[in-house]
Parts: sequence; C-alpha cells; structure tokens
Amino acid sequence: QLQLVESGGGLVQPGGSLRLSCSSVGSTLDDYAIGWFRQVPGKEREAVSCISSSGGSTNIAHSVKGRFTISRDNAKNTVYLQMNSLKPEDTGVYYCDVLRSPCRPQSPYYGMDYWGKGTLVTVSS
Repeated sequence: QLQLVESGGGLVQPGGSLRLSCSSVGSTLDDYAIGWFRQVPGKEREAVSCISSSGGSTNIAHSVKGRFTISRDNAKNTVYLQMNSLKPEDTGVYYCDVLRSPCRPQSPYYGMDYWGKGTLVTVSS
C-alpha cells in the first residue's frame, strides 16, 4: 500500500528558503500527479501546488506564485517543493498527496487522502 513521506521542514527566518521532499513507500510516484497542501490549526487544508506525473504540467497557488516551485525527479521517486522568500503566513504543516485527477494550470485539484505525517514549516524571526 502506498505511503507518502514528507520531509525538509524546519524553522526559518522570514526571507529564507526551504526545500520540501515527498517520497513514497510501497509504490513509486511516477504514475501519479502529486500535490502539496498545507494546513494551519483552525483552518482548512490549502492547496499549494501540484505537478503532473511527467512533470510537464504544474499548478501554483496565487499566494505562493513567484516564490515556490514544484518539481519532481522520478528516478529518485521524489517530488520537491522549493520555497523561497518565505513569509510568516507560510507557516504550517505541509503534506503531499496523490491527486484524484490530472494537475492542470488554473484548475482545482484534490488529493486522494494518502496523507503522510507531514512536515512542519515555521517561518519566524
């Protein structure tokens, strides 16, 4: 059974950078579109970015556009979220998930609830 594993979070000052990684156990990710989501206590989980199985199509939320970049290396079975110019409002637990449908620009996307434990990102001075 597919299990997702997120890593790379941590404490960073405003303006700093982090790179999150999403890998898997039990099955490889190369056949799946993958999304990154984040959650802050008291708020609904927010879609941040997604990438198609080939990496040829991506979607990025307006709130992080120009600062975050999603990519994947199927040979390493890993999807990345490069986060630059981090802001305090980027703080949250970041999760990756397999998508129910293809990832297309400016189209909504939803995960299939293969959530891992997530990785905590804290942006604070």
